[in-house]
Amino acid sequence: MDNRNDIIALLDSLYNMVNEAWGVPLGNDKCIIERDKALEIINDIKANLPTALAEAKRLVAARDEFIGNAKREAEALRKTAEEKARIMVEEQEVVRVAKARSAEMISSAEAKSSELRRVASDYVDDMMRQAEQSVSTALTALRGAHSAFNAAGSAAQNARAAAQPRPAAPQAEIDDEED
Repeated sequence: MDNRNDIIALLDSLYNMVNEAWGVPLGNDKCIIERDKALEIINDIKANLPTALAEAKRLVAARDEFIGNAKREAEALRKTAEEKARIMVEEQEVVRVAKARSAEMISSAEAKSSELRRVASDYVDDMMRQAEQSVSTALTALRGAHSAFNAAGSAAQNARAAAQPRPAAPQAEIDDEED
C-alpha cells in the first residue's frame, strides 16, 4: 500500500471512530472517543505526510530532469543537423537538400521536445494534484479531529461542573421556614 493510501486509510479510521462514538447526553454534536487511539491515528498520519511530500518533490525533480534531457536531445539533434548541412555546402543541390533536411530535423526535434515537455508536465501536474488532495484531506481530518477533541474536553468539563454538589442554604433561613 502506498503512503497516499495509508493516509486515506488512517483518515477513514479516524472518521469512523468519531462517527461511531457515543454521544454525550444533552450534547448532540459532541461525542466520546478513545483519546489514545485517536492520538495514535493522528501520529500515524503525521508520520506518513512527509513521505507523501517527498514523493511529490521527487516527481517534480524527475519532471525537471526529463525536460532537461529533452532539451539536450533537441540541441544535439539541432547541432547534428547543422553539421550535416555544413558538410553538404559544396554543391548547390546538396545545399538545398541539406537545408530542407536540417529544417525537417529541427522541426521534428522541436515537436518531440514540445511533446515530451507536455507529457511530463501533465504527469507531474497530475501527481502534484493528487499529493495536494491527500495533504488537504489529511489537514481537514486533522482539523476535524482537533475540533472534536476540544469539544469532547469542553463537554467533560461541563459535565464535571454540573455534577458538583451545590452549597447548602444557611441554617438561619431553614429555622425561619420551620416557624
